Amino acid sequence: MSKTIKIGTRDSELALWQAHTVERKLNDLGYQTEIVSVKSTGDIILDKPLYELGITGIFTKTLDIAMLKGEVDIAVHSMKDVPTALPKGIMQAAVLERASTLDILVHNGDLSFLENSGTIASGSLRRKAQWLNKYPSHQVEDLRGNVNTRMQKLKDNNWNGAVFAAAGLERINLKPETFINLDWMIPAPAQGAMVVVAMENDAFSQEALAHLNHKETEICTYVERQFLKTLEGGCTAPIGALAEINEDVITLKGVLFSLDGKVKLEIEKTINTTLYQNFGELCATEILENGGSELMQSIKTALNQKH
Repeated sequence: MSKTIKIGTRDSELALWQAHTVERKLNDLGYQTEIVSVKSTGDIILDKPLYELGITGIFTKTLDIAMLKGEVDIAVHSMKDVPTALPKGIMQAAVLERASTLDILVHNGDLSFLENSGTIASGSLRRKAQWLNKYPSHQVEDLRGNVNTRMQKLKDNNWNGAVFAAAGLERINLKPETFINLDWMIPAPAQGAMVVVAMENDAFSQEALAHLNHKETEICTYVERQFLKTLEGGCTAPIGALAEINEDVITLKGVLFSLDGKVKLEIEKTINTTLYQNFGELCATEILENGGSELMQSIKTALNQKH
């Protein structure tokens, strides 16, 4: 059986780059493909039955619906945007080899503000908390939108800089000369990795995508996302996690911060790679038992008051 695999993607430049990368890899294997770009709108009114399927991700739900309706066969995502629980009927089919996991500060050429007071921008609770933890006298402004939009907003404002994922800027050649690597910042779980999802009943697409899976990246992102899922319980929080494999040992660095960055709970553990299945959960449980439960509760309360 041969069919054209319809690849669903958002229509931003980065999302299209990711979709075309998957398309090229599938074409090289002899598969026929077609790219279907779907406008990702946070304002799609989800009718009740679909909503009950457990669709949560603001960036992924439009594509989830297109898949469930049969309009696309597979969807390509930045893995860090994907909720830890996928909707019923949709499965993870491939994780591509990871790019850089680094966060970077794109700045205006003058870094003297790092020594005193300054203003940077980021829409991420994780980046904001880690920045304030290191630079408590700074202000962090909210910055949202796709990569291109955020780069433009940085140019249009008088901020000292903004934090981006290196991988996103590198993929679409937007990384400027004026940046510094924030190697002290723990990335978002699965940062730098792309994931492709397929329908559970679509063996053809699953088999095609299995060729693209990078096992080491799959294991590391699995551990990081399990750490996230165990801590979060469905709530957004300043959580970072990075798993790395060296020979047959996997190391996980995980952090949980208070929203203002003043409280930092961290863990770093190693384990034999063969035992990775519940490693993320074990590390997260240790954080929860050492003040993490109370911290998560206070984060939930604070975020609920904002909404």
